Amino acid sequence: MKHIRKLPDHLVNQIAAGEVVERPASALKEMLENSLDAGADKISVDLAQGGIKLIRVTDNGRGIAAEELPLALDRHATSKIGSLDDLESVATLGFRGEGLASVASVSRLTLTSRPQDADHAHQIIAIDGTLHPVEPAAHPTGTSVEVVDLYFNTPARRKFLKSENTEYAHCAATFERIALAHPQVEFILRHNGKVVWRLPQQSLADRVSALLGKDFVDAALTVETVAAGLTLTGFIASPTYSKASRDAQYFYVNGRFVRDKTAQHALRQAYRDVLHHERHPAYALFFTLDPANVDVNVHPTKIEVRFRESQAVHQFLFHSVHRALASPPAGASPAVQLDDGQASAAASPAASSASQDTRLPSPGSSSSAANVGRTPTPFRYEQQTIPLHVAREAVGVYDKMFSGLRDEERSPIPAPASYVLPPAGSAPQRLPDASDGIPPLGFALAQLHGVYILSQCEDGLIVVDMHAAHERIVYERLKTALEADTIPMQPLLLPVSFAADKFEVATVHEHGAAMQRLGIELAPLSPTQIAVRGVPVWLQDSSPVELARAVLKDVREFGLTEVLTERRNELLATMACHGAVRANRQLTLPEMNALLRDMEATERSGQCNHGRPTWSRLSMRDLDNLFMRGK
Repeated sequence: MKHIRKLPDHLVNQIAAGEVVERPASALKEMLENSLDAGADKISVDLAQGGIKLIRVTDNGRGIAAEELPLALDRHATSKIGSLDDLESVATLGFRGEGLASVASVSRLTLTSRPQDADHAHQIIAIDGTLHPVEPAAHPTGTSVEVVDLYFNTPARRKFLKSENTEYAHCAATFERIALAHPQVEFILRHNGKVVWRLPQQSLADRVSALLGKDFVDAALTVETVAAGLTLTGFIASPTYSKASRDAQYFYVNGRFVRDKTAQHALRQAYRDVLHHERHPAYALFFTLDPANVDVNVHPTKIEVRFRESQAVHQFLFHSVHRALASPPAGASPAVQLDDGQASAAASPAASSASQDTRLPSPGSSSSAANVGRTPTPFRYEQQTIPLHVAREAVGVYDKMFSGLRDEERSPIPAPASYVLPPAGSAPQRLPDASDGIPPLGFALAQLHGVYILSQCEDGLIVVDMHAAHERIVYERLKTALEADTIPMQPLLLPVSFAADKFEVATVHEHGAAMQRLGIELAPLSPTQIAVRGVPVWLQDSSPVELARAVLKDVREFGLTEVLTERRNELLATMACHGAVRANRQLTLPEMNALLRDMEATERSGQCNHGRPTWSRLSMRDLDNLFMRGK
């Protein structure tokens, strides 16, 4: 029978090291956090063999007094907390007081430091956890921690380390995460004597650009939200910049990089309507709150936190990012925001119709004559019209050659009610906004293969996927209407019936009346027949049978209550897909322009319901490069 006995301190330190110092990157993290807590604004990191052979961190912080150097390498000795109240509102990155002690127990560690008011520096050496006497040393103001031969005295742990390249990759990732959150600090990283990173003191945007790449910043939206003592700042990438993994996700709580399930779920939900399938969003977000409202003492590595009001934090993060994703109007580059006049005009509902009475009177009209003597109207860009007979003559030969093929490909689906041809002889379109400039998505020029709309914008050419764009527009209208419980229904003049199974008929019997909230009216005709008597007004040109089957499938599988709450958006996305204009549907120029104006007035219209982009821009510079103009 074995007796209970107290473990020696050295063995306790080695056990703790297994939790705190998992690999060289863990030791580097502890050392960098100590430097930042010491107020350093310049930190230098030297690695050898991926950190396995050497990790050296040098800073210009406050330093450690000579008599406190042994305490710095002792377990649970720290200057950062002194009571339970301090622990419940930790404002520093480190606080447990076991980081350096754990590292010293599994390496050869040298700690050299000089406080600002000291004449010279002192150093202490720890080998296999044994402390040597404190000795004078030469060192500028600040502290250096040198760790040599990590796990030299625990071969069982050392053999679990990966290759030099793998361990260096983890060290570099740790360095980048910490450097990203502290742009006011100068960082230098060397590996095997070669400078890898040299980051000066800079703005947050410049630090993000340096570490995550200029393409991330170019595709990023700025987030700045403050509410109820919570602050969220940083950058979120456009959904089209999504990644196949979570490697480009940086989330910080009070300057500490964390992987928190509450935050991850909130951010994922915010991207749900605009993210393509299994792709992952990219972001660099910095969340700050009262330290008393977050528990950072959850795990020895401090990678996890626990919020006291997790539901409030979830809602704050979700709405902040959701609002930021909805803010840029279609056609505006994420990196270049529109001015107030353009933004307010692009968001105006009046901009969504091509037949509004906002056109300039045509030259020679009575209105023009009545304006003689008045202040001249400032020049406005207008779409130029092409005489129809000229267009017919130009393409007549192609009509003869391909008319049969076009007739076969042309879809019989009529034009959506929202895009109606204006009366003949009407004046050319005027801009929908009041900025006296070309709208963000420009004016339509033509339709390509019945799928894409070509539009001339202020600085080049825009290509729009008309089905994807219209799908997003209808989807957002359905969401807004359902929130107000007012999805308008269009009764069918002649109800459409279809063959149904017994489960579909039972679903109509049970939920038929309540399903009218979705704008669809169904009625059972017999045990095997269902009639569609009404559809949402925005989907009146879709196939009533396909729409009814899609709705019944979701209601039967998940129940009406869950469909109207948790799965609401998925159902509305399905409905919108059935109601959007199809490929090979021939649109006129006014119809195409109406679609462009609706995109400019619709939130998140840069992506369809499945996260695919709805438009793409080719600038004049891109076109000039394509044709080597000026070269």
